[in-house]
Amino acid sequence: MTIKRALISVSDKNGLIPFAEKLVNLGVEIISTGGTKKALQDAGISVIGISEVTGFPEIMDGRVKTLHPKIHGGLLAVRDNETHQQAMQENEIAPIDLVVVNLYPFKETVAKEDTTFADAIENIDIGGPSMLRSAAKNHAYVTVVVDPKDYETVETELEKAGSVSEETRRRLAAKTFRHTAAYDALIAEYLTAAVEEVLPESYTVTFEKKQDLRYGENPHQKAAFYSKPLSGTLSLTDAEQLHGKELSYNNINDADAALAIVKEFTDPAVVAVKHMNPCGVGTGKSITEAYTRAFEADPVSIFGGIVASNTEVDAETAEKMAEIFLEIIIAPSFSEDALAILTKKKNIRLLKLDFTAGKGIAKKITTVSGGMLVQDEDVYGLDDANVTIPTKRQPTEQEWKDIHLAWKVVKHVKSNAIVLAKDEMTVGVGAGQMNRVGAAKIAIEQAGERANGSALGSDAFFPMDDTVEAAARAGVTAIIQPGGSIRDEDSIKKADEHGITMVFTGVRHFKH
Repeated sequence: MTIKRALISVSDKNGLIPFAEKLVNLGVEIISTGGTKKALQDAGISVIGISEVTGFPEIMDGRVKTLHPKIHGGLLAVRDNETHQQAMQENEIAPIDLVVVNLYPFKETVAKEDTTFADAIENIDIGGPSMLRSAAKNHAYVTVVVDPKDYETVETELEKAGSVSEETRRRLAAKTFRHTAAYDALIAEYLTAAVEEVLPESYTVTFEKKQDLRYGENPHQKAAFYSKPLSGTLSLTDAEQLHGKELSYNNINDADAALAIVKEFTDPAVVAVKHMNPCGVGTGKSITEAYTRAFEADPVSIFGGIVASNTEVDAETAEKMAEIFLEIIIAPSFSEDALAILTKKKNIRLLKLDFTAGKGIAKKITTVSGGMLVQDEDVYGLDDANVTIPTKRQPTEQEWKDIHLAWKVVKHVKSNAIVLAKDEMTVGVGAGQMNRVGAAKIAIEQAGERANGSALGSDAFFPMDDTVEAAARAGVTAIIQPGGSIRDEDSIKKADEHGITMVFTGVRHFKH
């Protein structure tokens, strides 16, 4: 469509002046409002004020300026509809062919810690979305631009063809409706939280593309990585990649799993993950100790794995990490010497992430065919639990340490899950089995002799005493589990029979 008249009103003024100059040079008349009008005039660009078009002043601190028939009539009129044309003539409404609008910075406003509720409400744009929606609805005749990145496309088509193609107008209209939908979703989320609605009748969220991915779980699947604005949680989307190849879909899933586990710890800790399950977790007085234990927990599976550290990676640790192939290392920071060592490996991804940022609790969203499931993030820890000890023997000080580690880790292992821990490291992990004793057997087999004297963590209760029996044969001396089975007494009796201490938490940690 040929463009003779444009309405420009933007909060993001990047690229505005060159774009407006190009429009004027192409013979386009510009209408504008407020700050945008001033910016254009200051640049020497001829512009018509919105009040000159409507014959009505901007009122109520600018809340009402574009909500007028002479604006929306010019946007919504169907150009080849005689009735519409007659109405335009009778009411002295001129068509508007191009709308360039972006909205009040609501997201940026509510992201500030000192923003008041009144400030947030004042930054809800009304006229902008109305103009965008009008123009996008009538994209058969009107070009709508909401993103400065699209200025060049419009310029190029106008210069080459004197008009904007139908294909481009439709694409820009779709982008506009995505933009206004995302804007409204953020407002709805903010207000829903303000009135403390937990699970409302409709659940509207928005995500922003962070990057396209080469493919999804498999090469034949298309994929992209999106981030949730204003999530307030410690998130991989905030990580800075310092080195290495582009992240893949599976990399991101595994890295997210590693991050979820390592943030459970306050002492130096390292988590190694393969296929979204931990293969080794270690803690220590230093990051080197923690990494060594995570490696020794399963030196086979860690190869090609994802490693997360909750403290800076130093040169000593980097030397050890560089001895094997690792896909990703996540840490709050890397020393200069550590970076020099690790960046010699061309393909390793190094991700820097501020572990002190984002302490909020997120909703967990899982998609299913035709729908989604929403739940609170599982942040329930042992300190929150009503712990009881139903067995005759109480845990020793060392067993308590092993119990805590096993419980922190098993929470993040796919169900049915069993974890064995000993001396500040995991020694066996049984994940994703169809029965609990099967998961226990896998963990025990992996641990081998290290099972002797270890603590066993189970994400859910024992339906019968066979898991306790298997643990006793392996030399496990302490067990932590939720309890709550109708056959708890069988497990308690079996534990007492073998001198095992058992802790009940009253809380399960299924992870499907």
